[in-house]
Amino acid sequence: MKRYRYNKIKEIVQSHSIETQEELAAALLAEGIEVTQATVSRDIKELMLIKIPTGDGHYRYALSPEENIVLSRSRINRLFQDSIIKVDNSLNMIVLHTIPGSAQSVAFSIDHAKWSEIIGTLAGDDTILLIAKTVDEVPTVLKRIAELMKD
Repeated sequence: MKRYRYNKIKEIVQSHSIETQEELAAALLAEGIEVTQATVSRDIKELMLIKIPTGDGHYRYALSPEENIVLSRSRINRLFQDSIIKVDNSLNMIVLHTIPGSAQSVAFSIDHAKWSEIIGTLAGDDTILLIAKTVDEVPTVLKRIAELMKD
C-alpha cells in the first residue's frame, strides 16, 4: 500500500499544482487513499519532495531533480537496525529475515542505494532475497549489511 501511495503522490505532484500538505491529502482522498496529515508529512520527507516556485509568487511540491538521490545513511541505519532479524546466505544469494511488514521497506532502501554488487531484490512480507552478481561479491554485501545494522 505504501509503494502504491508513493506512486500516486509522484503522479499527483507531477500533474497538479499542490501547494500544501492538506491539498495533497485531498488529492490522495480523491484517488481513494485516505491519509492523515502525519502520514502525508512523512511521505513528503521520505520521497524527498521539494517546493519550487510557480512563477506567480506561490510554491508547489515537486520531485527532486536528482535522479540518484538515496535515503539518508541515518535513516537506512535505523531501518536496518529496527527491521532485520537474521541474515543467511548461499552461493550468490543472501536472505534477510525481517520483522513482519518490513521487508519491502528494506528492499526499497537497498534498491535505491544502487549497490553495484546486487543485481536484484525480491521482497515478501518478512523475507528478502538479494541476488549478488557473483559468489565473490557476497562477503562485501554481508559486510555492508552488518555495518548498517550497527548502532
